[in-house]
Amino acid sequence: MDNTHGTPPGEASGPDVGADVEALREALATHGITLPSLGVDPVTLAGGAGRPQLVVLGNCNAATARRLADVLRRAAEA
Repeated sequence: MDNTHGTPPGEASGPDVGADVEALREALATHGITLPSLGVDPVTLAGGAGRPQLVVLGNCNAATARRLADVLRRAAEA
């Protein structure tokens, strides 16, 4: 990701960032991971067109962070 908003070059955040959040929530759930604060950033949601909407990953406990790190490591090795 090369820009300040975290959107890969050439990829704009769609008008329904909520669908992206739900897709991430479902993907994490398949690995037994829940991020309780996962959602759309209300500040960028209200920011208007021209700026990508950001996804808030939120807070999680240490066990969830370890689980997420483990899943990402295994995915990188595949």
